Amino acid sequence: MSWLGKFLGGAFGFMLGGPLGGVLGVSLGHQFDIGMIRLDAHETLRPGDQHRVQMAFFTATFSVMGHIAKADGRVSPEEISLANRIMDQMSISGEMRTTAVNLFQQGKSADFPLDDVLAQFYQECHRRTDLIRMFLEIQMQEALADGSLDSKEEKLLLHICGQLRVSHFDYERLKIRVLAQQRFYNRNYQHSNHQYQPPRREQSSLQDAYEVLGLTQSASEEEVKKAYRRLMSQNHPDKLVAKGLPEEMMKLAKEKTQKITKAYETVQQARKNDR
Repeated sequence: MSWLGKFLGGAFGFMLGGPLGGVLGVSLGHQFDIGMIRLDAHETLRPGDQHRVQMAFFTATFSVMGHIAKADGRVSPEEISLANRIMDQMSISGEMRTTAVNLFQQGKSADFPLDDVLAQFYQECHRRTDLIRMFLEIQMQEALADGSLDSKEEKLLLHICGQLRVSHFDYERLKIRVLAQQRFYNRNYQHSNHQYQPPRREQSSLQDAYEVLGLTQSASEEEVKKAYRRLMSQNHPDKLVAKGLPEEMMKLAKEKTQKITKAYETVQQARKNDR
């Protein structure tokens, strides 16, 4: 079990402090004194420590997901299903899963301190752009869970990006990539599982593969390879965990790299066939 799992299982008592600490404390059903840290003798925790970042990422991820799900006034079954699916992918259970569910519920409340939570999350991440990008991808997936992006949801996503110092241009680029990932992955998932589907439009699948890599079909061979190497480096599970991604989320990162690799292979095969 990871440090995060042991903590939420009761092995440690820890005060993250600030709005994130408050949200987490309520979700755990504990009351903490500001600035109080209680750890085993062999554990040390300093501001910016990996454990602290992991706790901030976990807390912000599930609480903000709940806030986004409620943005259009109604939490759909699909949005709840996505949150549960992420918990399943993380293989979390017991008190840890209860805490994640409670964080999601807190995010839905009208008095959820979104801006304060985002400000502390940004500070705790120490501007680690890879972590911020993964956080935003998860939030965008939540907003798209019911198959469409409501205007209120998009307005909220743009606000979140602003709080995390992510430009409108980068938001649009990320949205294109997440939508392409969903289309590309769903096509390949259905095909690999021999599910019935209408005749596949190979050109659309290829276009999605390019967009997963952040490219167009006019990209050179060197640009394709460079984009693939950059994305694999940005999403490498071990690197992300070292920067503060909770170990439970390594599976999500691994699945992301698998999708990137599949898109790259699709592009390379298409180019080989065209020669």
